Amino acid sequence: MGMQYRDWYFRGWRSHYGFYRARNPQPDKPPILLIHGFGAAIDHWRSNIPALAENHTVYAIDLLGFGNSEKPPTNYSVYLWVEQVLQFWRKFIQVPMVIIGNSIGSLVAAIAASHHPEIASGVVAISLPDIEAFNAMVPKALQPIERTVKAIVSAVLIKPLFHLVRQPFSIRFVLRGIVYCDRRRVDQELVEIIAKPARDRQAAEAFRQLNRSLNHPNYSPSLTQALTQLQVPLLILWGSRDRLIPPSEGKRLVQYAPDASLVYLENMGHCAHDDNPERVNYEILDWLKVSL
Repeated sequence: MGMQYRDWYFRGWRSHYGFYRARNPQPDKPPILLIHGFGAAIDHWRSNIPALAENHTVYAIDLLGFGNSEKPPTNYSVYLWVEQVLQFWRKFIQVPMVIIGNSIGSLVAAIAASHHPEIASGVVAISLPDIEAFNAMVPKALQPIERTVKAIVSAVLIKPLFHLVRQPFSIRFVLRGIVYCDRRRVDQELVEIIAKPARDRQAAEAFRQLNRSLNHPNYSPSLTQALTQLQVPLLILWGSRDRLIPPSEGKRLVQYAPDASLVYLENMGHCAHDDNPERVNYEILDWLKVSL
């Protein structure tokens, strides 16, 4: 039957999701929830969902502010998205699930599983960003200056910049030059997955709010603290040629979780699940067999 798409309402905002029923359902196979990265959407998992849905029912959501979900001018944060995941689970799933995320989606997955252990039986994090570590790289003496500069950029330049970067030629340039290793994967379908939501009427203001929220000190709970409290198995996947987050972060972060493993994926970038979906699907399914 394939992927089916629906809307539901979270805090009064329209939230988009999809589900794919397991073709060969097995009672011991937990459902899977997929969470995309920054600027992406449900269909960024286009080549993962069919393979994962062989024995598992697969759900995927568009985080508020992205994809086909509503893009309100609100204060965005990992806390907000974690609550969205929790409320989605309560409404549609209600049994422990495996949460799989990419980039900011993997941060949401890890925090959600740590803060709400009843919802998760396992976590897969693909290129896991530690916002706290990135902020700590700026010397304390320079942090007020950095915040001022970012506030000015957000207020004055972010909307014109957004109108530039949402153009298909800009998206294609960034994906091929920075995000992906296999340039053949950057096809028209992928470009449209990212470009279409950016054409929404609310998208520019939401992008400004998202950018401003990223600079707020309460944007995200501590990832390392969440990992130490994680009660379920964790698989960290990292493209060896990730140009957005240093792959060495994987070796640092895997030490915090009590039941974690790390796999480096050769010749893959920041979005390894779409750069080489066959390899990533294999790693996830093999890990599920052994760990759960």
